[in-house]
Amino acid sequence: MKMFAINGAGLGLRRELLPSLESGIPEVINFFEVSPENWIDIGGRLGKQFRAYTEKYQFVAHGLSLSIGGSAPLDIAFLQRMKAFLDEHNFALYTEHLSFCSDEGYLYDLYPIPFTEEAVRYVADRMRIAQEILERPIALENASYYVTPPLADMDELTFINAVLTEADCPFHLDVNNIYVNSLNHGYDAAAFLTGLRGERVVYGHVAGHDLDKSGVIIDTHGQATCDPVWQLLELAYQTFGVFPTLVERDFNMPPLADLVTEVKHIAELQQRYGAKS
Repeated sequence: MKMFAINGAGLGLRRELLPSLESGIPEVINFFEVSPENWIDIGGRLGKQFRAYTEKYQFVAHGLSLSIGGSAPLDIAFLQRMKAFLDEHNFALYTEHLSFCSDEGYLYDLYPIPFTEEAVRYVADRMRIAQEILERPIALENASYYVTPPLADMDELTFINAVLTEADCPFHLDVNNIYVNSLNHGYDAAAFLTGLRGERVVYGHVAGHDLDKSGVIIDTHGQATCDPVWQLLELAYQTFGVFPTLVERDFNMPPLADLVTEVKHIAELQQRYGAKS
């Protein structure tokens, strides 16, 4: 399988940022991330512009629609198209959500997988198939969720660790998702983080969130990263060592300079805690 080599601090590449980046890429940005579903069929001027970026910079693909825990069969044609896209642009890493987003059709959201032994085996089997087709590892990301899955026979932490072990795959650690879930479901975020399979962490996200009028914290990626999330990232570096980490911002896009300030904060923490070997 193709392996990955990426390091430092990164930023999600959104189309709104392209005009600001035309004058030059800030030195602190070591890599970019995109959701491949948003770029896979893009041609013309925008496609050429994207190609110019992927030829010069390292990129991570953070998928949205693999639906690794879904009940519908894996979309083999989609996986084959994804492989061609990842190969064409030489992506350093491909990650996906430990969730499902399809049933008899695409559900346009990410839903939690039941925390059961059966689901662990089911996800691991689908991971093996997907990774064989892609000819590269898939790093699974811990997902945010708002309703506790039914039929659970284990907690979320045990489930994530069991999937990583059974699927023998790398881990994409989203620190903001831990914080959001800890508030919505009433657990200790620091204890949860330190209980994860840290030796499998290869990549990380920080992001912001919003408070819904119902009192639920929503993982919108629409605000700046808050202090408790930065503190969790620092704890992750202290506990697991430094890993490449990205600022995720999808909505309510601020000026590029504000995002670069967050990227710089990641870089400062990484320098403080040293490089992961």
